Amino acid sequence: MGKKALELDHISMRFNLSKEKTDTLKDYVIKIVRRQLKFNEFWALKDVSFSVEKGDRVGILGLNGAGKSTLLKVIAGVFKPTEGTVKKVGKVAPLIELGAGFENEYTGAENIFLNGALLGYSKEFIQEKYNEIIEFSELGEFIDVPVKNYSSGMRARLGFSIATTVSPEILILDEVLSVGDAKFRKKSEKKIMDMFDQGVTVLFVSHSLEQVRRLCNKAMILDHGKLISYGDIDEIADQYEAILDDCSDLSKLPATARKELEKRRKEKKEAEKKETEKKETEKKEAEKTATGQDASQGGTK
Repeated sequence: MGKKALELDHISMRFNLSKEKTDTLKDYVIKIVRRQLKFNEFWALKDVSFSVEKGDRVGILGLNGAGKSTLLKVIAGVFKPTEGTVKKVGKVAPLIELGAGFENEYTGAENIFLNGALLGYSKEFIQEKYNEIIEFSELGEFIDVPVKNYSSGMRARLGFSIATTVSPEILILDEVLSVGDAKFRKKSEKKIMDMFDQGVTVLFVSHSLEQVRRLCNKAMILDHGKLISYGDIDEIADQYEAILDDCSDLSKLPATARKELEKRRKEKKEAEKKETEKKETEKKEAEKTATGQDASQGGTK
């Protein structure tokens, strides 16, 4: 057994959903004092425990609302779990909601230092990596333009370039390999693969089962905040594929998962059609052969 890079022990995450709207802080305080403010409890994660060995690449699978992104945010330290503990070994690079910490009125250049500070990088480190970040983001002269004028793709590219400038021990990915145009997606996936080659431990959320099969050696399935399976990629991917195949309402699936499922179903129908045609052909050939043999035997008599 290898060294553990990450260990979660009975993690639960509860959110209090307010039943009524409170417009001001004064109203909020008054309702709290009078005990008039009521909440609905929502458990996004419930009693999740697992460990990840150093160098493992773990795919996190589940339908919408399964708790995948919440789990990553707990591991990254964005959320403090309601119950349980998280133990991490080494530097963590969270690629979650790229560009979410940007200040719209600041330029891209200013946001490099701001976002880098939020990720825990020192000013000296960011200055050292500054040109590398700009070059990888491909923003060029737009780096001096306020971020409020950026497209969503430009924001994601800059966020990705900042987050991946460090060499982490644990890399957290939440659908980030779909950022930017096709050229940048290929470039970003290559950078992630280079990190993989360096033995980084990876936690990867994706709605693309094909992508998880290709990039990960282990996987887990979450369902309504509970961990229902965790193990080798082939076993878990087959189990998750069966869950998708049993889904009768495709509108409930994420777009990527729905597209892959429709593709698999189409391929399965085509394979079944070919198999049926093959059997029909073999049957006709057998009948033809049998008829020929009967005719030959009748002529001999």
